[in-house]
Amino acid sequence: MRRLLVYLPLGAFAATMLIPFVWTVATSLKPQEAVFSHPPRLVARRTSHTVVVEGRPLRVRPLDRDGAARTVRVKVLGSGPAARRVLTVPADDLRERSEPVLRLENYPEAWRAYPFVSFWRAYANSLAVAALVTLGQVVTSSLAAYAFARLRFPGRDLLFLGYLGTMMIPGAVTLIPTFILLKNLPGVLDALGGGGWFSRGFVLGGGVVGLDSYFALIVPRVFSAYGTFMLRQFFLSIPRELEDAARMDGCGSLGILLRVILPLSRPALATLSIFTFLWAWGDFMWPLLVTHSHEIYTLPLLLSSYQGQYGTHWPYLMAASVTALAPLVAIFVLGQRYFIEGIQLGAVKG
Repeated sequence: MRRLLVYLPLGAFAATMLIPFVWTVATSLKPQEAVFSHPPRLVARRTSHTVVVEGRPLRVRPLDRDGAARTVRVKVLGSGPAARRVLTVPADDLRERSEPVLRLENYPEAWRAYPFVSFWRAYANSLAVAALVTLGQVVTSSLAAYAFARLRFPGRDLLFLGYLGTMMIPGAVTLIPTFILLKNLPGVLDALGGGGWFSRGFVLGGGVVGLDSYFALIVPRVFSAYGTFMLRQFFLSIPRELEDAARMDGCGSLGILLRVILPLSRPALATLSIFTFLWAWGDFMWPLLVTHSHEIYTLPLLLSSYQGQYGTHWPYLMAASVTALAPLVAIFVLGQRYFIEGIQLGAVKG
């Protein structure tokens, strides 16, 4: 009974976290005119009226009612000789029918809404960028964390302290310096002997390096002070005896990292991969700043296109958003047990 009293409110609170997702899915299946209906409804409904005239049912639209005479004026809908006629019928003869409306066609229409930007091209761009950023952060953070956790060299702790200090700098502060570096990078590389190659266009879209390129979307984000700190704390919890045994067998530092440390650090690596992929997949500000070619648009940039100057087609936007959530839901289902471990890793005593 005591557990029930604890789990019941916790379960109810956890269920409220699903409300935005459920509302997003419901909105993606509504007609545009039903999005802001009053009172709000989770599932849109279409109301139709019929009346029997001379033995034939006719679809009509009510105009006004006469309460004293208990009659209603209706306009006949559809086509045919009776269409567009206005009739006065007894109020009791008017039949009302309400049925749910699920517009599954919102999804393919949303995917084709903007022909100048391919939805699936942006989808593939986001997958590629998020996957490469995740791989890059796992590789660089593993190497840096191993150096800070296991190797001894002068100034190691001071360097690590300075590395952690970069976590205190807001990302907005580094946007402009990074932007300027990327802007000038092609010219610098060409001057060093590139022969103009680095200023050329890339076959897949955008440039080779610099702004408006896959390089700008990926490379500046493959280094992470947080990932290095988290993996370092986990590496410190691995017994040194395992490393000493491997070194006695003739294994070098890189071999120890690949054959001993990383296999034992799968929970930490999985946690870092999940967090990094979620962040890279949903990042909007950085791709907005460094790209302007439609060929290398990521999915968050494409979703912003559904919000126009004069209005927003909310069903299309929600349908595209639900499609964009598919990889995140899959990753969460496959790696949800690592989320709590990822929160606890920073508390491991070094």
